[in-house]
Amino acid sequence: MAYFLFKTEPDSYSFDDFLRDKETVWDGVTSPAAVKHLREMKKGAKWIFYHTGDERTAVGTGTVLSVDASDPKVPIVCVKVGKRLKNPKTLAAIKAEPIFAKSPLIIIGRLSVVPLSAEQWEWLLI
Repeated sequence: MAYFLFKTEPDSYSFDDFLRDKETVWDGVTSPAAVKHLREMKKGAKWIFYHTGDERTAVGTGTVLSVDASDPKVPIVCVKVGKRLKNPKTLAAIKAEPIFAKSPLIIIGRLSVVPLSAEQWEWLLI
């Protein structure tokens, strides 16, 4: 199973918006590294919804429904909503957790799509 973390400004598209919509297309990603991660996704991949800006908190989950990577610059990733996290994790808590020490989430702070290990995924869910 593959796991990822998607970042978004809550003023632009929040987890509440995602809960309301149930499904959406994840777009607007332009960073080559983030696009690479989107292209690597497969149907069924799990991901964490992370609010950036002042909030800086992992708040919910989602699942990849489909990936159309036919355009190398703009993969189309359709996703469906999961659940709100019972215990949202702040960036400060994530940084304090040793399993994230080498994570792109910490090392490349502006990266909008970040791969996660199974251990990181499980920690974010507890």
